[in-house]
Amino acid sequence: MAEYHAAQLADLVARVAEASDRFRNSELNAFDVDHVLFQYSRAAKELWKFCNTGDVELTAPQVREVPPIDWWDRGAPRTR
Repeated sequence: MAEYHAAQLADLVARVAEASDRFRNSELNAFDVDHVLFQYSRAAKELWKFCNTGDVELTAPQVREVPPIDWWDRGAPRTR
């Protein structure tokens, strides 16, 4: 589970790095980056809960057998 958590977290951090680079290149404004940071925070929390709560014996098979979870999507703000 630790390897899975690290790999998924690295993917989320890469999105933040991309947004920061785009901000530096004037492709995104501060509000756009803030939105990415907000979504990252929510996604990282969902990932942490999945990897750290419950029984690893039950969670690990889900990682191997179920289609991959899109943690970025899970962190998306809910629309009203």
